Amino acid sequence: MTVDLTTLGNLAGALQARAKPARNVTGSWYRIENSAAKAEMWIYDSIGEFGVGASDFVNDLRALGNQPVDLHVNSEGGQVWDGIGIYTALKQHPAHVTAYVDSLAASAASFIVMAADTVVMAKQARLFVHEAQGLVVGNAKDMRDTAAVLDDLSENIASIYDDRAGGGVKKWRKAMNAETWYSAEAAVREGLADSIDRPPSAAPENSITSTTETTARWDPQQFANLMKGVFE
Repeated sequence: MTVDLTTLGNLAGALQARAKPARNVTGSWYRIENSAAKAEMWIYDSIGEFGVGASDFVNDLRALGNQPVDLHVNSEGGQVWDGIGIYTALKQHPAHVTAYVDSLAASAASFIVMAADTVVMAKQARLFVHEAQGLVVGNAKDMRDTAAVLDDLSENIASIYDDRAGGGVKKWRKAMNAETWYSAEAAVREGLADSIDRPPSAAPENSITSTTETTARWDPQQFANLMKGVFE
């Protein structure tokens, strides 16, 4: 198949132009709220250019000074470099950071929450890890070079999980390669989270509780439907 770079460039520009005005109308699902005792930060969006960018997040975090932070997360992830920038800023924050996975911490969001001093999973929340992914157009050398970069990125991400939970980088590369979903119970058991937030008014639990990990592969049709919803 012949790839027309001009067409691809025009398509990317059109998608960006269509996405950004929508964000101005609805507002980003990222916000920061201050109180006398602590600050609350909310990442309820993708990570990167079309969602929560590292630059804005880090500037807002630095403005908090020495305030403790409660970070609430519900994100499908996004761009690796923005994610690492956010992770590093949270890791270096001088006060205590508590990350609450309210629903989903996937991909880049899954390693962002690893920067927190304490990670709390909502009872129904999920955490998802996978290998670094990317797109490239070019010759065979370009493909090989990109594969090497992705391998290096995956090794770097695996080291973040290892820093928090232990077990070795190879263990986490295996989990990432399998595209692993962790329930709240599994995340705590594996050391990726510290505790489960169980609402005081929750109904009694069923007698049978699953704590197994499952694996899933990206469904191209499901992804296409998601993108359609984002850009329409």
